[in-house]
Amino acid sequence: MTGTPGRPLSAELSEQLLAVAVDILAEEGWSRLNSDRVAARARAGKAGIYRRWPTMAALARAAVGRFRLVELPEDTGSVRGDLRALADRWTVPLDREEKAAASIVGAARYDEQLRAGLDEALVRPLTEAVATIGERAQARGETIEDDRLALLYSVVEAFWWQRFTVAGDGAVLAEQVDRVVDEVLCPLVEQSEDLPVAV
Repeated sequence: MTGTPGRPLSAELSEQLLAVAVDILAEEGWSRLNSDRVAARARAGKAGIYRRWPTMAALARAAVGRFRLVELPEDTGSVRGDLRALADRWTVPLDREEKAAASIVGAARYDEQLRAGLDEALVRPLTEAVATIGERAQARGETIEDDRLALLYSVVEAFWWQRFTVAGDGAVLAEQVDRVVDEVLCPLVEQSEDLPVAV
């Protein structure tokens, strides 16, 4: 029996259930993720789902939390180049993983499990990417104060959440990304004297 206590969980079934959860989130949204739908698509028993994840939020966290939605760009030799490379993702439509993550953004305001999934998939990788861009600048002798870097991170994160919540496919023109980088992001680290500090 699938739900028998003590029986080792099948890794293959776990992967199948996670893949189905991602498909439902990406195609139909968070409101349509339920054990009946997951079980039917995976051709599995509901007991097998609940042995692994006690709630649909826990399942969604496990599914989305495995993603890495922000990739560290190659070192371009300049802060501007690194930021443009980081933001290049904004020029293409949301992929399957991003659509799944985007589907839980609203509900994550009220659910700790969903917030944790987004933190693992987006917030932490983005934090690491911005920190690394700052470290590269320091190594080149371009000092970026901590409050400037924190403000840069906050603004970049805001643009990323906008990508997930705006109507349409999430993509913007390359020219628009260039303007954001040149007129918004770069000035945050290049002209620090007259700008407000992050709080």
